[in-house]
Amino acid sequence: MTTPAESAIAHPSAHTDGTPITALVIHGGAGTIGRAQLMPEREASIRAGLNRALDAGHAVLQSGGSARAAVVAAVVTLEDDPNFNAGRGAVFSHEGVNELDASIMDGHTLQAGAVAGVHRVKNPIRLARAVMERSPHVMLVGDGAETFGKSVPGIEFVDPGYFHTNERWQQLQAAKAEEAAGAASPPSAHFGTVGAVALDAHGHLAAATSTGGMTNKRWGRVGDSPIIGAGTYAIADCAVSATGWGEFFIRLNVAADICARVTYRGDSLQAAAGEVVMRRLPALGGDGGVIGIDTHGHIAMPFCTEGMYRGWIQPDGSRGTGIFADDGCHGK
Repeated sequence: MTTPAESAIAHPSAHTDGTPITALVIHGGAGTIGRAQLMPEREASIRAGLNRALDAGHAVLQSGGSARAAVVAAVVTLEDDPNFNAGRGAVFSHEGVNELDASIMDGHTLQAGAVAGVHRVKNPIRLARAVMERSPHVMLVGDGAETFGKSVPGIEFVDPGYFHTNERWQQLQAAKAEEAAGAASPPSAHFGTVGAVALDAHGHLAAATSTGGMTNKRWGRVGDSPIIGAGTYAIADCAVSATGWGEFFIRLNVAADICARVTYRGDSLQAAAGEVVMRRLPALGGDGGVIGIDTHGHIAMPFCTEGMYRGWIQPDGSRGTGIFADDGCHGK
């Protein structure tokens, strides 16, 4: 059965009444997400969080706002929700601190901004956007990124304790216990990310990604989320945000590879994303998923893990959320 994410029917650049189309896709991370591990109350809370993020991003698009503003609005909502590994719900490093990464790219202008290893910024995606719009640089890290942020109106700083949630702290203790016992738990059990891609009424695309990284990470480890081309990429006709085992997404330059296949080889978004995520990524030993969108409003959401938190609003206004592989819109 063909799902909306796999439909080969091209959406027009405008509705039949001449109004332009818009579309939005979000994710809240991919990994070991089985029905047995997710209680009904938690599942309902996660789906509610995904819907709030869809509402936030869609409101921007419906008011004529830009794709870059829409993806920021959606990601901020996810960063503020402790259900997701970004912002408030960020996981802990081995040293027991929260190290936050984020990035954004505008497909129309090819502007991009990213931050990595920040500790006190409430919404790292807002800081990443500020790097893109207010600095001559693409990526800032650590204390330097925060110093820059203090010069930008609207960047909110919090005490590091704001990010401390008991659930994430217990996950760190469990990961350390597994490590001490010599049990190599799958990394997919200990990472997550949030992200959004959008098509605005002007036909422009944007992508944004934010994460707390991998539970029990060491030595200032940075994954793919703040790396333009690996975890986030947007050009004129393709935008992608990724989630998964970051080291492999970096090595495969996943987000840019998908868009290159669309732009230079003429692959459909679904075919390009499927080839990279479902074949190239696991062949190298990695796992995870992506969300993608093109200028026709086609969407793709492939993942090669047990589940991926995701949500979508298509050009016709239809919407949904998914967690497990059988929720629809898997995008294989």
